[in-house]
Amino acid sequence: MQRKKIPSPGFSAKHPIIFGFSLLILVMALMWGAMAFFNGNLRNSMFSSDAIGVVNVKGMITDPIPVVRFIRRLRDDPSVKGVLLRVNSPGGLIAPSQELYLAVKRCAEVKPVVASFGSVAASGGYYAAAPATLIVSNSGSLTGSIGVKAEYANIRELMDKVGIKPEIFTSGKFKAVGSPMVPLTPEQRTYLQNLILDMHDQFVGDVASARGMDRKKVEKIADGRALTGRQAYKLGLVDKIGSYEDAVAYLKAACHLEGSAVLIEGPEKKVPFLSQILGYLGLKPEGAASIDGWRFSY
Repeated sequence: MQRKKIPSPGFSAKHPIIFGFSLLILVMALMWGAMAFFNGNLRNSMFSSDAIGVVNVKGMITDPIPVVRFIRRLRDDPSVKGVLLRVNSPGGLIAPSQELYLAVKRCAEVKPVVASFGSVAASGGYYAAAPATLIVSNSGSLTGSIGVKAEYANIRELMDKVGIKPEIFTSGKFKAVGSPMVPLTPEQRTYLQNLILDMHDQFVGDVASARGMDRKKVEKIADGRALTGRQAYKLGLVDKIGSYEDAVAYLKAACHLEGSAVLIEGPEKKVPFLSQILGYLGLKPEGAASIDGWRFSY
């Protein structure tokens, strides 16, 4: 008598939860790939309509290179008729903000650039947007904060209490400036203050030049104060009060575009796959806006 062999259950039957989760990941990967394909540069060859570039400036400004490169690509692409600069940044380092400023300025010399302010576009965030052809801000956006600051913690008294006496050897009297173990001398304080004032002078000069404003008028409000979009409008730091949608409409009008337009958005940011899944499911939290340590909500 021949026994009939009963087939063993497959992996999906043995591990239904793992199989289901793997299948979900596969589906999400396919969705992500499809979205990346249709949002990429290939669409320029797939569609003949004119395009609008959307540049996102988000978070602290520390590494401007991806944004600068993307702006340059949009500037040199003849199919891109205008650029929307969406700013949602509390600022950042001086030199990176200046690099964004120059990139926006050079792009605005070639084609219209409309800046749109999100929850916050302050300090370096405003610096980057200043050369735009037109600046549109929500009335409740936080902007301005034109100024420069430097800070460090001095722990010399704490070290004295625990019996630690540091020795620092330098090649010059200013080389150890900023060390947390050495108190500043009056001469060093003057040196640091002059550095800050020089950076501030550059900031004020660039804003005045980009906005076509009298320098003295900018100096009066360049004391580090944060402003609402409505206040900034009254002071001449922004041109229009409006939303993202309004900014797009202004840009299309400046580019003489009617109807829908292809949007080329970037720069592309590498996001962990799990974070993408959470984003699709609406489970990814958004950070609160802040300026110089203060946190704001509306």
